[in-house]
Amino acid sequence: METINGYVEHIIFQNSENGYTVMNLMTDGEECTCVGMCKGLSEGENIVAQGDYVEHPVYGAQFKINSYKTVAPTDSASMERYLGSGAVKGVGAALAARIVKKFGDDTFRIIEEEPERLAEVKGISERKAREIAVQMEEKKDLREALVFLQQYGISNTLAVKIYDTYGMELYGIMKENPYRLAEDISGIGFKIADEIAGKIGIHTDSDYRIRSGLFYTLLQAVGEGHCYLPMNTLLERAHILLNVDTAHIRPQIDNLVMDKKLIVKGEAVFAAVYYYAELNCARMLHELDVPMDEADYLPSQETVIRKRVERLAKEAGMELDDLQQEAVLQSIHNGLFVLSGGPGTGKTTTINMMIRYFEAEGLDIFLGAPTGRAAKRMTEATGFEARTIHRMLELNSALSDETAKKVSFERNEENPLEADVIIIDEMSMVDIQLFQALLRAILPGTRLILVGDVDQLPSVGPGQVLRDIMNSKAFPMVILQKIFRQAGESDIVVNAHKINKGEQISFSNKSRDFFHLERNDANVIYKHMIQLIQEKLPPYVNATPYDIQVLTPMRKGSLGCETLNPILQRYLNPPDDRKREYVNGESIYREGDKVMQVKNNYQLEWEVLSRYNIPIDKGMGVFNGDMGRIVEINENAANLVVEYDEHKRVTYPFALLEELELSYAITIHKSQGSEYPAVILPLLSGPRMLFNRNLLYTGITRAKNCVTILGSSDTVRGMIDNVNENSRHTALAQRIAELCER
Repeated sequence: METINGYVEHIIFQNSENGYTVMNLMTDGEECTCVGMCKGLSEGENIVAQGDYVEHPVYGAQFKINSYKTVAPTDSASMERYLGSGAVKGVGAALAARIVKKFGDDTFRIIEEEPERLAEVKGISERKAREIAVQMEEKKDLREALVFLQQYGISNTLAVKIYDTYGMELYGIMKENPYRLAEDISGIGFKIADEIAGKIGIHTDSDYRIRSGLFYTLLQAVGEGHCYLPMNTLLERAHILLNVDTAHIRPQIDNLVMDKKLIVKGEAVFAAVYYYAELNCARMLHELDVPMDEADYLPSQETVIRKRVERLAKEAGMELDDLQQEAVLQSIHNGLFVLSGGPGTGKTTTINMMIRYFEAEGLDIFLGAPTGRAAKRMTEATGFEARTIHRMLELNSALSDETAKKVSFERNEENPLEADVIIIDEMSMVDIQLFQALLRAILPGTRLILVGDVDQLPSVGPGQVLRDIMNSKAFPMVILQKIFRQAGESDIVVNAHKINKGEQISFSNKSRDFFHLERNDANVIYKHMIQLIQEKLPPYVNATPYDIQVLTPMRKGSLGCETLNPILQRYLNPPDDRKREYVNGESIYREGDKVMQVKNNYQLEWEVLSRYNIPIDKGMGVFNGDMGRIVEINENAANLVVEYDEHKRVTYPFALLEELELSYAITIHKSQGSEYPAVILPLLSGPRMLFNRNLLYTGITRAKNCVTILGSSDTVRGMIDNVNENSRHTALAQRIAELCER
């Protein structure tokens, strides 16, 4: 690592949120281009920076700053340059020259200690003198805070977040309880806070440390989909994390319960927010579960409704079996109804029949799904506009700061959805927090119809809402079983149902839409994968290579998406002089690349542009699993633009690229709710925990027209036999049952 010093001559670009800066630094009489996180830095300031010289593929040699500190100018020329640079609002070059001419090398001391004397300079009133002093003091506070935090190994990016959150209180917080950082600041978890605490000298058995470690352990469990952990599991995990005896950990659980931060029910330990999320959902589900019209239960009325449904079905050319007709009638009679079934069992036909009935009754109908792709599929299948749940609930564009843990929606108890019927598809993907937000916005008296395949993988977020609701057996429900879709023609559907039942499938390759290529070498699989995407599959399924999706069980390994994506990028979107690209660590982002958002970001803005580049629609929020394409990279502005479905364009500062990944290959879990013309599944070997029936079933059902398995038939057989799923610790079914007993 090298050290350079100089003054900031010109700032080419600076991101106001995270401080990412591109600037020219004058050092030893020569100009040097520097890049790094330098929030609060102004032109004219003197800095000492540590980092490395790197060779940028487009802009040549640059100095990449890892850490820096500002140093006060020591001579009158430097002071004049700083004051006249625009760093201090209201002071230009001419006024700076007069100030320095008056006070010389004593200028900065005068501003700090005797600011009233600035009024001795022509053009400066007493009020302006105070304003200059305040600005200088604020910048000094930030500079000193950054230097203070750097001694604990905190990057400038996190240091700025800490300063913005706590101001001058940060010194006391750092010395007394640095674990507060993990609770209050996005991007600082327990491990970073623990490192800081270790450098400060906080004892390993500190109460603060144990409490923070317990929260971190529960947060990690939430990341695995759990809403709680059993007491023994929590103690064991916390012991491993903290290296503290469980006898010291157990009392802190009781203390956190007294502080109302944890809830203990029997042997289950919840973070309070997730306990109340499940409890609130159970309560609101019961409130919605009411007969919609008592008169409809009279035999005469029942006959009228049945005949009306039959007439509407005949007019639409639909044929409903007994279960489908029962589902439609249940949705008419009940405020809450659950419809489930595997692929090809007629869920879409049943939904369409419900829509036709409610529309004929003059009711307002809202359709929703958890993701943009799922909503798009629902729109195409029904002919009615479907929206993401986030958009239906009107995600608040005036969100508070990025440290907020809760998402805010305009639609809630005080401003409910104005609909008579709400139908939500792909319910297996909906986590407990999103479901709670949805229920809060629905008034009793509104019909809520939940649709999904309970055998799909559960939501990425915590909970298993659909499974718990169905397991509770407390609400009206129909599970469709008869296969309709392309009956007798689609081996995708037939094989999916066989897999779900634990039956082995044929590898004869006599199918028109389900193929298996026995390959046992990863390098050979790469070759055939590229050939299939570039040449074979696009004409076969009438799609583009961009539409063909590789789905893999894993992130790591020779057939994990982290290995596959750079290989596929090299062949499917190779370097080209006409395509701009940006290197970020080990990743290359290139115009034309297929990418995916990998975490919910409720503050990212999107817009839809007209053909004349005029915004015609705007909104907030890009969500985990959204897939798009890089359409523009702008090095000067240090950002890139991704276009998602429905032509939504999102601008990403380079500092946010950790939220974007190449998506030529994605995990099966990330593919939930999506449907692709053709799917390629590379399957050789992997952890038994992942290589299970549930995962294989979900991957196969993502394909609309063609599935190709590249790999070992023995592995596929083993997955079909492996019924081990990652069971989740959730209690929604239990909360529902408790309310039923009252």
